[in-house]
Amino acid sequence: MDLNTGEHKGAAYRARNPVSTVPALELADGRALSETRAICSYLEGLHPEPNLMGRDFDERAFIEMHDRRVEWYWLLPIANCVRHTHPGLAALEQPQFADFGRSQGEKLRERARWLDDTLARQEWMAGERFTIADITAFCALEFAKLMKFDAGAEGFAHLQAWRDRVAGRESARVV
Repeated sequence: MDLNTGEHKGAAYRARNPVSTVPALELADGRALSETRAICSYLEGLHPEPNLMGRDFDERAFIEMHDRRVEWYWLLPIANCVRHTHPGLAALEQPQFADFGRSQGEKLRERARWLDDTLARQEWMAGERFTIADITAFCALEFAKLMKFDAGAEGFAHLQAWRDRVAGRESARVV
């Protein structure tokens, strides 16, 4: 999908996903499933191990809470900062609001302290094991590199150690 040319806004893609967002997963029966979390739920239903979203209602609720916190309070400010300050995204984000983007970059550092403090007490974002919350947070932190954010260099040692643990996982390696 070539976002820079607006392929996701074309009639063919809109027929699958009328809100023109990515990602979207086309199922074997022709239906399309959009929204990252919905796609993850579907894939975990097909391949339940290793479980990333919770084994029972109690664990699912707490993993969901941590994932939503990471998504709303960590990923969103990063995305807004990049979308509104990176010159390469000016064509996709019209209009860009540079002041808003910069303010979101400041929130990133406030939130990094929260995550660093959390990871000082526990090994993973949602507690004792690797979950979807870690995947969301790792993607966000890697995206933050576009803002020249480096957790270790900025004094967030626990966040950096967690990032390195996640990056060392086979599933995180880029091919």
